Amino acid sequence: MGNMWLVRAGESAYLIDEFKGKNAVAIGWEELGNINAVKTLQEMKKLLKVKYPEYKDGKINITAGQIFRFVSDFKIDDLVITYNPEERLYYIGKIHSNYEYKPGYITDQPHIRRVNWEGTVSRDVLSASARNTLGSIMTIIAIPNDVQKELLKQMVTGQMEGNQPSHPLDFVQVETEEEAEELDQIKDDVIEKSNEFIKDKIAKLSWEQMEEFVAGVLRGMGYKTRITPKGPDRGRDILASPDGLGLEEPRIIAEVKHRKERMGANEIRSFTGGLRGKDRGIYMSSGGFTKEAKYEADRSNIPITLIDLNLLAELVTQYYDQFDSETRTLVPLRKIYWPL
Repeated sequence: MGNMWLVRAGESAYLIDEFKGKNAVAIGWEELGNINAVKTLQEMKKLLKVKYPEYKDGKINITAGQIFRFVSDFKIDDLVITYNPEERLYYIGKIHSNYEYKPGYITDQPHIRRVNWEGTVSRDVLSASARNTLGSIMTIIAIPNDVQKELLKQMVTGQMEGNQPSHPLDFVQVETEEEAEELDQIKDDVIEKSNEFIKDKIAKLSWEQMEEFVAGVLRGMGYKTRITPKGPDRGRDILASPDGLGLEEPRIIAEVKHRKERMGANEIRSFTGGLRGKDRGIYMSSGGFTKEAKYEADRSNIPITLIDLNLLAELVTQYYDQFDSETRTLVPLRKIYWPL
């Protein structure tokens, strides 16, 4: 199949009427000026860096890739789609011009491609996987072949106005068992990705920040904490207890190791050797633990919990609502709601 591209009509599709009425798709970044002479992705990155010095390297790379696609990868006769969330309609058209720099033609989006609009597809008739693909927030994405086929199969051709269903319920479909399973898979994928991103964020903390963060997690779990002063702490980084002084039980001694290497049995043995009586131990290692270390913790006479990045991320999502502002600042997260 040929190429099909999704081009968003600005935030909340505020340009959708101009896209339709002026038979074009467009992107912003006005400061770049005419970029017809930019021939390589590297040149685009350099130009972006000059014109948008506030952009960080990651944003430069992503943005340059988007713009370069629009200028160089889009071809005449490629298909293009854009979405109107108010109508829940995807508009499908065919590109019939090379890149043009045309300030003022589309509000604040001077880089354009002319399009012949050919039809529409209701989002409500698409499969869960297609909706997931098209739900990307990127300004431009390439549409995979399987989603292309589905869009073209469901496309309603004819007039651009007036070919919507007479009532939104006309397109409502009963969720099949297959689609429900597909949605569950997408949800599981989103959850897994979010967990990995949380772990990425935690892993980038400094050693001191990690110590503060683990103490914050314990506070979120209902304990009061005290971090031992810097220096030879005899393995006692954090003291947690109901009163914060270690006078009330449980009295928890937590050690935090923020390094890539896994902790071994010797480290666990040394830690347990410093615990006394009714102490409870937590050993947090961002690098994880060897099998021998886990065995050493299991056989300890004093209860010890080993926490790696996986378990720490689970605790974060479980207790994040109870975190204080200092802890949230270290690893800022946003809650996402998912339909049941």
